[in-house]
Amino acid sequence: MKFQKITLKNGLRIILAPMQDTDTATVLIMTGVGSRYETRSENGLAHFLEHMFFKGTEKRPTALDISKELDGLGAEYNAFTGEEYTGYYAKVASKHWMTALDVVSDLFLNAKLEQEEIDRERGAILQELNMRGDIQRIQVEEHFKKLLYGDTPLGWSTGGPKENIKSFMRKDFIKFLDRAYVAPNIVVGVAGKIDSKIVRKEIEKIFANVREGKKPAIKKAADKQSVPGVIVQNKKTDQTHVVVGVRAFDMFHKDRATLSVLSTILGGGMSSRLFIEVRERRGLVYTIRTGAELFLDAGYLSTYMGVEHENIEKALRVVLDEYKKIATEAVGKDELKKAKESIKGRMALGLEGSDDVVEYLVAQEVLQDKIVLPKDKVKAIDRVTAEDVLRVAKMIFTDKRLNIAVIGPEAKQTKLEKLLHL
Repeated sequence: MKFQKITLKNGLRIILAPMQDTDTATVLIMTGVGSRYETRSENGLAHFLEHMFFKGTEKRPTALDISKELDGLGAEYNAFTGEEYTGYYAKVASKHWMTALDVVSDLFLNAKLEQEEIDRERGAILQELNMRGDIQRIQVEEHFKKLLYGDTPLGWSTGGPKENIKSFMRKDFIKFLDRAYVAPNIVVGVAGKIDSKIVRKEIEKIFANVREGKKPAIKKAADKQSVPGVIVQNKKTDQTHVVVGVRAFDMFHKDRATLSVLSTILGGGMSSRLFIEVRERRGLVYTIRTGAELFLDAGYLSTYMGVEHENIEKALRVVLDEYKKIATEAVGKDELKKAKESIKGRMALGLEGSDDVVEYLVAQEVLQDKIVLPKDKVKAIDRVTAEDVLRVAKMIFTDKRLNIAVIGPEAKQTKLEKLLHL
C-alpha cells in the first residue's frame, strides 16, 4: 500500500493513495469529531449535522441536486458519525474523481444549513431513532456502553435524545462547526486510479480557506469499576438480547494486537470457541460473536448473543466458563495460528477497493495522527504468542472489569448479579 501525506500550512492533512490496478476512485473527507465532543445539550448534533450537509449548498441548492449529480455518475456515497469521527465520501469510476471531489468538498464546506431544512430533517432523524430503537441488538449494545461509561459523552447515544433533536436551531450547528470542523481536525483522502500531483493541487485550492482553529478536546472516559455491572431492560421481545464483556484498553495500548487475537479465538468466526460451545454443541443461540471496541482512551471486549428467554442463564454460564478457560489455560499452537490467519485474511479482504483503502488510511490519521501500514499490523499479529494471550486474558477477565447488558421480558437482575463472576 503506497500513500502520500501532505500537511498544509493551516494544519489540514491530505492523504493520497494511487492504485493503478483499479478503475475506481474514492474521496473521503473526515473530521476528528463525533458524539464524544458534544455537551449534554448538544448530544445528537454531530449526527444531525451530518444529515444537513446533504441538504444543499449555493452551487447545488437542494438535496436533489446533490443526489442527482452523484447518481448520474453511478456513485456510491454516504456519510457516517461515530463517537470520535465523522466522514463523508463518494466512490466513482476513476475518470469522475474530480466531480466526486467537487461535490463532497462542496457539501462539506458550503452547506447552507437553512432553518427550514433543519425543521424538515427533524422528522427523518426522529424516525431513524425509532428504527434503531426497534433493533434490539443495537439497543443492547448501547446499554452496555452506557453501563461502562455512564452519564458521560462516551456513554451517550450517538443519535442523541429526541428532545435534543426537536430543539436544535441553526445557531447550534454553526457553533459546533466553528468549534469542531477546523483545519487541523480535518483529513481529506483520495484513493484509486489517480494522478496524485493533480489531485493534490485541486485539494489545496479547494481547502485553502477552510476554518482555522485548534482541535477540540474530549472529556476523559469514566473507565473504572470495582464490582461487576448489570443493566436490564425488561421488554417484550422474541429473543433475549445479551452483551457480556469486560473493560480492556485503548487503541494505543501495546497489547492491542493480542486483544484482537484473543477476541478472534473466543468469538471471531464459525469455528471459534463460543460459536462451537454455545451454538453448535448446545444449540442455545443462532448468533454469537465476540469483538473488541477501542477508543482514544478506553476500550472493551464483548460478546453479543440472542437466546431463548429461558436459556439466558445457561448460555451466560458457558460464555463465562470460556472466559475463565482462556485466562487459565494457554492456547494451543494450531488454534493460535488459525486465529492469526483469520485476522490477516479479513484484513486483506477488507482492503480490496479504493473505498476500503482510503477509509483505512484516513481513519488512522484522524484518530491516531499516524498511519500503520497493513504489513506492520500483520507483523504485530504474527508476534503474538500463546503466553501473550494468556497474560492479557488474565489481565482483563476479572470481576471488577465484568459487565452485562440484557433486553428481554424475563431477565432478573438479581439472578444475573449472582452469576456474573469469573
